[in-house]
Amino acid sequence: MAVKLNPEAVSYAQQLIRAGKVLHDEGHWGEHNPDTKKENAYLEKHEYAEYGKWHLGVDASAGEDTKDRYKFPVGDFQKLHRDGLIAAKERAAQQGYRDIETAADELLQLVDKTKK
Repeated sequence: MAVKLNPEAVSYAQQLIRAGKVLHDEGHWGEHNPDTKKENAYLEKHEYAEYGKWHLGVDASAGEDTKDRYKFPVGDFQKLHRDGLIAAKERAAQQGYRDIETAADELLQLVDKTKK
């Protein structure tokens, strides 16, 4: 798998953080991560490029207009989730994607800094 950092998603996450569109939710990302139904509903109204902005990773081996292309989701298509960033950071570390791990960590630090 050729998963790389998605710089558009990092930039978009930074914009969301600056705009205050962050949920500092407690609990587990699995409770907040959009399910297939929500993903499909979003894609009925948006292009895959917009969908990709919510994912820190891009799999270049997957087709451009497929959900499978995008990895490490961090939001619910309305707001960035702090626990989504934590999950992305942990999964990226486990799978050896250091660039994604680092980006998620930097975004987490920015979220925490702007919360204060």
